[in-house]
Amino acid sequence: MSIRIATFNMENLFRRPTAFRIEDPAKRKEILDDFATLVSLLDLPVYTDDDKKKIAGLVEKHRAYAIDPKDPPPIYVNQSRPGKDSGLFKPPGPGKHPRIEVTAKGRFAWAGWAELGQDDLDLDTVRNTGRVVSEVDADILLTVEVEDRLTLERFNTQVLAGALDRRPYPYVMLIDGNDSRGIDIGIFSRHPITSVRSHLSETNPDRPNQRLFSRDCPEFEIQLNGTPLVILGNHLKSKSQDDPELRLAQGKRVAEIYRAALERTPHVIVAGDLNDHPTSDTAAVLEGTGLRDVMSHRSYHGLPGTFGECKSERDKIDYLLLSPEVWQEVQQVGLETRGIFADGIKSFDTVTSKVDAASDHAALYTDVDL
Repeated sequence: MSIRIATFNMENLFRRPTAFRIEDPAKRKEILDDFATLVSLLDLPVYTDDDKKKIAGLVEKHRAYAIDPKDPPPIYVNQSRPGKDSGLFKPPGPGKHPRIEVTAKGRFAWAGWAELGQDDLDLDTVRNTGRVVSEVDADILLTVEVEDRLTLERFNTQVLAGALDRRPYPYVMLIDGNDSRGIDIGIFSRHPITSVRSHLSETNPDRPNQRLFSRDCPEFEIQLNGTPLVILGNHLKSKSQDDPELRLAQGKRVAEIYRAALERTPHVIVAGDLNDHPTSDTAAVLEGTGLRDVMSHRSYHGLPGTFGECKSERDKIDYLLLSPEVWQEVQQVGLETRGIFADGIKSFDTVTSKVDAASDHAALYTDVDL
């Protein structure tokens, strides 16, 4: 069975707060300031009558009680158990301008939080990201720098199936990682995902007080017609505020996880953004296990890099590293660069600047007969 497997760093596939699309800077600042004030008030251990009045006023002002996908409020108070005795405020009654009555006595008297309302994925940038995914049309696609599972699912239904009229993926998975910015690792698959293993809680053996993985190294086990396939998703420490020792420690642990996966199945792929070039110590550790980089396969004739201008191996930071049994089944390898806006890159006609570029990474893919 021939399947296409790909990895693509989507460069922050986020749902943007609705406040950020407001053109008037004064109005936008007002909402963000009100949000900061509301969060500060909600965090008070005890609410005075004046506090309750201010909270109610901000909730009413921004419709922070409303659940309306057609007109989402700029600020929303998410209550786990709304009601008279367990929520922040009573559910508002009918009417165009309902009155809010804060019933909680303080922060520990209710469960929930305030958040900025989120846009759906309708930006030109996201559509260009969708165009890359559609053109590659992988059976299994590892996604890097995705906000959360809801964002990935909305991209699947609203962009791929909606705006681009392409077939959505039946299987979508993402586990929140360690990065507080929400740039996590997910996966799209046309084959059942039978299990996921996470390594979120592992610590750096050289620095016991530090989490080892900046994001995670999820193991996605996918059921094919026979032997299962394991994809190890990666987004190693970035070069921003560089810490090459941490990146090397991550690479060493990924190598160990790879060897353990090989005991379950001979079909294993290490994929994602390693944030290091092919001659780095990190890449050497992984290739020392017997893994092979698809861009070194004789069928590949594209650019040497995967990031920015993609013009040299120094621009190569995205990888599909294959176990020996997967390597011997490679049919072809390709790199989709048209979502990038950079000198020397021929972009899609819808990519006219770095602002609307799909990503600063190319999508790397291979066809294998498994």
